Amino acid sequence: MTLAPGDAIAFRRGESWTGALSLTSSGTAEAPVTLTEYGDTEAAPPTIDGAGVCVTVHGSYWRISGLRATDCYWAGFEVRGTHNTLDSVTADHNVAGVVIGPGADHNTLRDSELTDNNKMSVNTPGGDDDSGAFGVLLNGDDNTVTGNSITGSHAISYDYGFDGAAVEVYGGDRNRVEYNTTRNNTTFTELGHDAGETADNNVFAYNVVTSEHDVAGFLVTRGADVGTGPVRHTVVVNNSVNLPGDETQGWVCYAGCSPDILMLRNNVVQVGGKTGYEDGTGADEDHGVYNGVQTQFEPGPNSVVADPLFVSATDLRLLRGSPAIERGVGVGYTTDLAGAPVPATQPDAGAYQHRP
Repeated sequence: MTLAPGDAIAFRRGESWTGALSLTSSGTAEAPVTLTEYGDTEAAPPTIDGAGVCVTVHGSYWRISGLRATDCYWAGFEVRGTHNTLDSVTADHNVAGVVIGPGADHNTLRDSELTDNNKMSVNTPGGDDDSGAFGVLLNGDDNTVTGNSITGSHAISYDYGFDGAAVEVYGGDRNRVEYNTTRNNTTFTELGHDAGETADNNVFAYNVVTSEHDVAGFLVTRGADVGTGPVRHTVVVNNSVNLPGDETQGWVCYAGCSPDILMLRNNVVQVGGKTGYEDGTGADEDHGVYNGVQTQFEPGPNSVVADPLFVSATDLRLLRGSPAIERGVGVGYTTDLAGAPVPATQPDAGAYQHRP
């Protein structure tokens, strides 16, 4: 079926389809093609399963909402076009919940549930090549991942013990990963690229990261002294992290870390293991709060090692007296994860502004 700009397709709630849905037409900025749901609001979302990629968006200017993709052999949703929006979709029990592929630029994934995408695409002994368990895999440029709940991207790996990431960036530039709530993923994010490509200028802001796993991490990036680097100008601001497991790590910047590789501001990181690691000349870090067994980086002059006084292990709002209150510096954001205003000067570190 050829669809014209402004056309709409609606799938009935409570129904399911097995096979691949391929969206090849395109809309326009003024008249996107819409794919949505209808029917009993108490029924389960319309569900597609059983394909390699359950929903593939080849075209551009689609607005997709309310659809579930589950038990797909590779991805629940794969975006290959540009200027598409996935809003309030669900993806679970896939290798990757959502893939935004190479050349897929200026897309948005928002307000969606990506749960237990915990399968490996490669899981073989040796070779340092295991891969999979992605909530989101970002290969394109200038995309936005915002307001999502990403949980359970965690799978057994021959090479690494466990592997998986809430948001994996591989070969994508200038993506923005903001205002997401993530739980029980192996890693929040890892960045890299193939030889001759880049994964530069990506921003991670106002995300909450918690996990009950003994082995878990926040961020992994690398310099030039490794095949998947250098990853330049990663910006990490106002994230709140609590990883109490014994073998957890905050951020890791290795193989030639430098201020050109990684900049961190206003982050609150509490772990049961190592708060952060840098080699080389080190990252550009300041205005943070760190609490853990070991710190292997040089904190900035306005950073502190102290208990951040989170409300609980999973509620990372700040209690009265937290050292994160008014610890931060303005970085251009005007609202926090809860929608509260952020002052231009002396904001709180972390994803939430303290409310007395």
